[in-house]
Amino acid sequence: MINGIQLRDAFVSGANNIFNYRQQVDALNVFPVPDGDTGTNMTLTIKSAVAEVGNLDEASRTMRDICKAISSGSLRGARGNSGVILSQLLRGFGKVVRDKDTITVKETADAVARAVETA
Repeated sequence: MINGIQLRDAFVSGANNIFNYRQQVDALNVFPVPDGDTGTNMTLTIKSAVAEVGNLDEASRTMRDICKAISSGSLRGARGNSGVILSQLLRGFGKVVRDKDTITVKETADAVARAVETA
């Protein structure tokens, strides 16, 4: 089971990995347009979402608050096609888990499927 704080921490860890490997993603240079900035655009997008999550006060530890911050931060900070797609993936994921106190493996899989549908 994953609670809101664990989801937040996993999200921030994932964001750090996108940042750390952005040049490798840029080098893929294939999706959605071969322009060489996919990793950079994803990094800028997710950094905006991380900032929004970081602005939550200690009372905002619910799954709903965290999902809302991730979704709104990524949408407002979306850069390029890949950033918009990433923000839609995050939005779709959040729609499935936002009303839960904790999520199971099955609910996580359902959220990933919804993320793909949304994007």
